[in-house]
Amino acid sequence: MRKEGVSIIVIAKELNVSKGSISLWCRDILLNSEQVEKLRKQKGSAMGRWMGAESNRKKKRDAISSADDWGKRHINKISKKELLLISTVLYWCEGAKTDSTSSFMFVNSDPEMILIMKFFLTQIVKVSPEDIFVRIQINRMHESRIETVLIFWKKLLELKSSQIRKPYFVNTKVNKVYENYDKYYGVCRLLVRNSKHLKYKMLGLIKALKNETMST
Repeated sequence: MRKEGVSIIVIAKELNVSKGSISLWCRDILLNSEQVEKLRKQKGSAMGRWMGAESNRKKKRDAISSADDWGKRHINKISKKELLLISTVLYWCEGAKTDSTSSFMFVNSDPEMILIMKFFLTQIVKVSPEDIFVRIQINRMHESRIETVLIFWKKLLELKSSQIRKPYFVNTKVNKVYENYDKYYGVCRLLVRNSKHLKYKMLGLIKALKNETMST
């Protein structure tokens, strides 16, 4: 409907959905001149609001594109030393560091971050891929799609079925079904077998990084 030049308000009324939701769903749809003209012919303040919102969306897209280019210029090829530093900071933020955890464990819901940490483990500290395993934590509301969730992590990290532990379901009741329900894959706990000394090494890296940073 949006690609046909139908206004946000009309779509919201047709689908009985809030204007905010429709605006969010349609924010990445770019209208051609014919579609814009169709909207322009519609009377009322809604057109003015749309034109203003469209202008703001374009500014945002341009700003993001400019920021992406800036990022590419500043981040080129990553060396092993840089990957070591990146992974140390990530573990400092999201890794197990207390005495209550006796081995290496990195926890996050961002698949790409988990993938970077696995790359660090296999390429920098030379952990055998066979010694890596995961456990997924996810709300009970996703129980019906848990197989899809586990297959996602299995394929992403190139693991065997035996390296996927039984998932942990959080029983907190959620009244709202979020828009990303089908694209949410829970929190991944990335673990390494017999990794007590690896955890000590990560803590040593963190300590060295803190000391070196504070002394500069």
